[in-house]
Amino acid sequence: QPTPYQPEHVDLKFELSDNDKSTIVCKVRYAPKKSDASAVEADLVLHGEAKPAAMELVSVSLNSNPLSADDYCLTEGLLTVPGRMLGSSSFDLEVVTKLDPASNTELSGLYKTGGIFCTQEEAEGFRNMTYFYDRPDCMATYTTTIVAPKQQYPQLLSNGNLVAAGDMEDGRHYAKWEDPWPKPCYLFALVAGDLACVTDEFVTMSGKKVTLRLFVHHGNESQTPHAMASLKRAFKWDEERFGREYDLD
Repeated sequence: QPTPYQPEHVDLKFELSDNDKSTIVCKVRYAPKKSDASAVEADLVLHGEAKPAAMELVSVSLNSNPLSADDYCLTEGLLTVPGRMLGSSSFDLEVVTKLDPASNTELSGLYKTGGIFCTQEEAEGFRNMTYFYDRPDCMATYTTTIVAPKQQYPQLLSNGNLVAAGDMEDGRHYAKWEDPWPKPCYLFALVAGDLACVTDEFVTMSGKKVTLRLFVHHGNESQTPHAMASLKRAFKWDEERFGREYDLD
């Protein structure tokens, strides 16, 4: 059954920590799919699983207004915001969660392995990090900000274009990624760690130069030529077969 609301844009902020639980702030702009009274009455029912990474719900805000626990219903696997609170126009819902990626032995959602933070969202891993429409027919654009200690995690990676990065006074740094093309949440990806970077270049059919980067464990740089060549061939095949050029910056 189709969802009554469409997620239009997802703004994520990950504050990754070794000494405490990591915090995820997920702010989503939802729009009713109908303009009639049925949309006003429809509840917003979001998926969320606490067990894999010991996820705990910290707060829920609607249009920047904090909600009390009496305003929503939290059950096993679901967060429900009553439709009577949502109205008939677009609204922003912010959900803050804390979780322990190191304890996530299911490797679904956000987990930590070998000193690196990683995500595995397919098929239903997004719900292990936050409360969201975790289903393939709900497509949205994404902005992702990652904050982590710089010394332990110099590489902060996610989908789309890197639009901002910088150092913070407490020894942490941040990177902000913007993905302009709508996608389902199972395609979301994040990596934070101390990785080597192998760089090359691809020139598209219109002459645009695209920087290619492969991130690997230190010492494995010599094992990347085949992967880089395969990436270039994939770009070329898309151009020759479908006339489609790489569409990120």
